[in-house]
Amino acid sequence: MSDASNEKTAISQPTKGEISHEEIEPKNIEDAKRSGSTVSINRNVTARIQNPLAGIPRDTLLRNVEDFAREVSMVEHIPLLQRGALVAQDPPSFEQVAELEEHEREALRNEVLHKWRQPPALYFTVILCSIGAAVQGWDQTGSNGANLSWPVAFGVPDAGPGATDYNSWIVGIVNSGPYIGASILGCWCSDPLNSYIGRRGTIFFSAVFCFLSVFGSAVSQNWPQLFITRILLGIGMGAKASTVPIYAAENVPAVIRGGLVMSWQMWTAFGRLNCFLEALSYCFMSVMANLIPAATGIWLGTCANLAVYNVGAIAWRLQLASAFIPAVPLLVGVYFCPESPRWYIKKGRYADAFRSLTRLRNTPLQAARDLYYIHAQILEEQDIIGTSNYVTRFFELFTIPRVRRATLASFTVMIAQQMCGINIIAFYSSTVFAAAGASNFGALMASFGFGLVNFVFAFPAIWTIDTWGRRSLLLFTFPNMAWTLLAAGLCNLIPTESNAHLGLVAFFIYLFSAFYSPGEGPVPFTYSAEVFPLSHREVGMAWAVATCLFWAAVLTISFPAILRAFTIVGAFGFYCGLNIVALAMIFLWVPETKQRTLEELDYVFGVPTRKHMAYQTFEVLPYWFKTTVLRSKTAKLNPLYVFDQGITDQRQMSVAIGKQ
Repeated sequence: MSDASNEKTAISQPTKGEISHEEIEPKNIEDAKRSGSTVSINRNVTARIQNPLAGIPRDTLLRNVEDFAREVSMVEHIPLLQRGALVAQDPPSFEQVAELEEHEREALRNEVLHKWRQPPALYFTVILCSIGAAVQGWDQTGSNGANLSWPVAFGVPDAGPGATDYNSWIVGIVNSGPYIGASILGCWCSDPLNSYIGRRGTIFFSAVFCFLSVFGSAVSQNWPQLFITRILLGIGMGAKASTVPIYAAENVPAVIRGGLVMSWQMWTAFGRLNCFLEALSYCFMSVMANLIPAATGIWLGTCANLAVYNVGAIAWRLQLASAFIPAVPLLVGVYFCPESPRWYIKKGRYADAFRSLTRLRNTPLQAARDLYYIHAQILEEQDIIGTSNYVTRFFELFTIPRVRRATLASFTVMIAQQMCGINIIAFYSSTVFAAAGASNFGALMASFGFGLVNFVFAFPAIWTIDTWGRRSLLLFTFPNMAWTLLAAGLCNLIPTESNAHLGLVAFFIYLFSAFYSPGEGPVPFTYSAEVFPLSHREVGMAWAVATCLFWAAVLTISFPAILRAFTIVGAFGFYCGLNIVALAMIFLWVPETKQRTLEELDYVFGVPTRKHMAYQTFEVLPYWFKTTVLRSKTAKLNPLYVFDQGITDQRQMSVAIGKQ
């Protein structure tokens, strides 16, 4: 189906409870705003962001809400739902809604003035599930440290005496096991699992695999057994990575969605750090046996550090097994969290959705507002997208224009995470530092520094991802990742006898990690979890995560061989070039999504790709050149999107509240 396939679709004038999708192509944006016509989410040529409730007469809206409440057996909540619908119809004007009580107005003001003041259930849900992301980071760097030992134990050394090209490929294949399992099996299980057992059930299912499979890795007796257990781990990782960001995105208010959902990346980085601490504890034990527990006790990995304390040859087994630790909170606590209200709505269980929202919002009014607004926008999606099964939903990722644009954008940010080169360092930093002349202990110490920088510099994104925006963070960090990676590679040309050799290599790798963590680190999973419509969210996220993890598997398999063939200088130079390519892809194909509700993003991705590319090329690029290179103070940038009345804009809300 092409972008033009829905161009002439016309639906009769809306009756009560219906929303029109008649396609319009006015001569200019002002004509569109005056026309009062609604916008197609498949071909939004005017780039208007529209509230589906805007323009409905007050009496009609209240009757629609009453009819809705009777249809979904929520009659006792009719007055509350009506007040919520009036607020949702024009959020910046909530002060003029006479029916609101003062405590309700105060709660709405606090959404802007104190946006982080959220219910404990919301924070508990996001933190608990995001800790599960540590499984991925923990396993990546658990295998990183174990790579110094298990190949020798299984007779396939990839460095030193007995090393061969064949052994390098074996090590790469074993390390890629979780990503093969995730991209081929785990991710694609998430859609049917979510459909039948919900978001929480899918997360529990994934936690079981993440919990048990790492023990299999620890007791494996040869590399094929290790490979199989790591594939099983990948099934859990794939289902989890495809569901947890969606679950968090669907529960969190739009104004702070990015900051909370990006905790996925922060805890992935934390998992990496804890594994480095664990590996260091083993190497350090002979000289600082009494100091390590105290030095690392404040971190979640204390148990892992103590487990490998003074254990000798089996340390690598415990390094792999310790990845069970972050899976435990998921198994124990996930059913204490509320189910996603959007999942309940998708299943027609509106009363359950309202109960979830009351736990996730500060007041019942906010829950009622969000419930009815989500319902109205889902009607809009259903008129365009309709219903489908798993197979047709997959093909519709590439055939329905609105969904196809989300597929392209999520593919871009996900594959860019592999193109940037972060995972070659996460997987093989100990190997890279050892090749730069470090001892085994020195390599682990340098890798610990990488993990620490990765974790610490994820914190700024909590604030910047919802203010600067997802797209802006990517466009800022990719050029800086390119030159720091190139510099790290070139520093390997310094003679190894010089103390500057290892120091400068480590410095530029740390700098690379510092630029990665607030940008391409948190954005891909946050972005992919929010861009798809509810009908295609599970299969769309599965596609995005499978893309990311499939190419992670390819890199993991190939990098040992690339390193042997290209050397560190050539390998890092290659990934520097990929960073530049990824920058161009993001510039052209990735729209901004900050501070828009999941339903309003239908209109953002309704804008044709050609229109978005033309705007970036002929409006944004010249503006950037004039202001950055020529230092012009008079250059102006016309906005791409026009927000109709009733669409919440953070600046507009702040101004409105400031006038009170």
